[in-house]
Amino acid sequence: MTDRPPAPIKTPCIKVCAIDGASGLCLGCFRTLKEVAGWERLSDADREAVMAALPDRRSLIAPEKLGLV
Repeated sequence: MTDRPPAPIKTPCIKVCAIDGASGLCLGCFRTLKEVAGWERLSDADREAVMAALPDRRSLIAPEKLGLV
């Protein structure tokens, strides 16, 4: 038996942590504050479900807030 550290948890975090007041989503990863705060406690399946939803969430944030305009 080897003493290996646990595998890192997959995360969409890009270290741009600012919550958009209009959508309630992080401007960096598009998760809700509740999802960010509880990420380590979510099951692998729940994290994968959130990850799958993130691309569609981007459209909920005004483009100018993302520096796209």
